[in-house]
Amino acid sequence: MNTRTVNGFFYGLFMDVDLLNEMDIQAFDLRPAFVDGYALHLGVRATLVPAEGHKAYGMVIAMTHADLDMLYGAPGLKQYRPEAVLAQVLSGDSLPALCYNLPEPPPPEEANEEYAGQLRSVLAKLKFPPEYIDSVK
Repeated sequence: MNTRTVNGFFYGLFMDVDLLNEMDIQAFDLRPAFVDGYALHLGVRATLVPAEGHKAYGMVIAMTHADLDMLYGAPGLKQYRPEAVLAQVLSGDSLPALCYNLPEPPPPEEANEEYAGQLRSVLAKLKFPPEYIDSVK
């Protein structure tokens, strides 16, 4: 079994290590971080969209390619594609990471209040800035 890991930047419910554990995903070296030049956009699920002057918070998590494939091979997630981002770890370091996003953001009328509430809870649990948590709608 290949145990080599890569860094992923997660900004949705996959930031929650308890959820990953329930899915039998091995998460390593979790670090709170943000990416500049992106904004969180919610539809049925979350995605990041390029947005100058914005930043999106999340977690850098190391995992195997097999675990990434399992996460994003699930129903409803296959349309997400990996992109390279430079994550700014809150401790001060910056590092490259894979970030899975939709090629096109969902339309403005698409919403999921239950998902938004769950995401706010995860962000609060991880102690991200309150103004960012409040912006998740």
